[in-house]
Amino acid sequence: MEDIAPTHNAGLVEKVAHYLREHIVMDHFQPGQRLPERTLAVELQVSRTPLREALKILATEGLVVISPNRGAVVADVSAADMKEKAYVLSVLEQSAAQLACVRASDEDIAELQALHYEMKASFLRRDRQNYFRLNQDIHNRIVALSGNATLVDIHANLSRQLYRVRYLSNQKTDKWAKAMEEHEAIMAALEARDAARVGDELRNHLGKTWIKYANGEPVNGEAS
Repeated sequence: MEDIAPTHNAGLVEKVAHYLREHIVMDHFQPGQRLPERTLAVELQVSRTPLREALKILATEGLVVISPNRGAVVADVSAADMKEKAYVLSVLEQSAAQLACVRASDEDIAELQALHYEMKASFLRRDRQNYFRLNQDIHNRIVALSGNATLVDIHANLSRQLYRVRYLSNQKTDKWAKAMEEHEAIMAALEARDAARVGDELRNHLGKTWIKYANGEPVNGEAS
C-alpha cells in the first residue's frame, strides 16, 4: 500500500501496526487467520523487520497470537473473556467521567460537544465508520479529562484489546438510534457537571454495547 511506505523510517512500525490493527478490527483479517510475513511485507512495501515489530505490538494488545510453529495468527477471544474485559472497561470509564466532571474546563467540555455534533452528523448521514471513530475519540477524551494518568494508561491498553469487538458491535446493532440518544444524555450530564449521573449514563451505555457479546447479559451489573 502506497500510504504505508513513508519517505523515512520514523514511525514506520507504528504505521504498519495501525494498518494491521484497522484491518483486524474491520474483520478484513478474521479470528484464526494466519498473517504471513512475506505476503504482508510485499503488500505493504516494507521489510520484514518492522512488520515483525508491528506484530509484536498487536500481540501485546491481544489482537494477534504469535507462535513458533504458525507465526502470527489473528486472536480469537472468548465471549467470557470479552465480558470480563468489558465490565472492567465500563467501570474505568464511569470513574473517568466522574473525575472529568470535576476537572475538565468549560473549553474542554465545549470541545467534547463539538465532537459529539460531528458524530451526530455522521449518524444522520449513516456513516458508520466515521461515527465509530468519533465515538471512540469521545470516549478516549473523556478518560483523558479525568487527569488520572494511571487510569488513562490502563484504559488505553484494555480499549485496544476490545477495539475489534466494539467496532463489530457498532456495525451489527439494530439500536443505533438508542445509542445516539445515550450519548446525548452523557453530554447533557457532563455539561451539567453531574458526576453521579454522567458515570451512570456512561456505564449503562457501555453495558448495552456488549450485551450481544456477553451471552445476552449486560456487563454493567455483577461481574459474574
